[in-house]
Amino acid sequence: MTKRNPNKRSSEQTVRNIRRATRRQYSAEEKIRIVLDGLRGEDSVAELCRREGINTNVYYRWSKEFLEAGKKRLAGDTAREATTTEVKDLRSESAALKEAVAELLMENRLLKKSVTGDGADDI
Repeated sequence: MTKRNPNKRSSEQTVRNIRRATRRQYSAEEKIRIVLDGLRGEDSVAELCRREGINTNVYYRWSKEFLEAGKKRLAGDTAREATTTEVKDLRSESAALKEAVAELLMENRLLKKSVTGDGADDI
């Protein structure tokens, strides 16, 4: 029984990490284009995947997601999930609006105090 060289194990892990970090990210439009090319059937799925540089399992997962989304849309489920950037934008907008409302309330109270002279909030 031979033991693996610990340096070889760490080098293999390093190579795996580099491949993972440099993996291509496909946009939604690219995924749709690839799935539609596969659905057209002009080339085999295997040939399409080789040409695009993706694993066939990835193609079938994208295809399944694409068809499920279409089925939901046709069934009338028009609600969609917000993206992370949309959520962040909405939260920052909400915080800015709350801050503006707080400032206006403070100004309103200060004006009421200056008009009544006693500091009471009821006019």
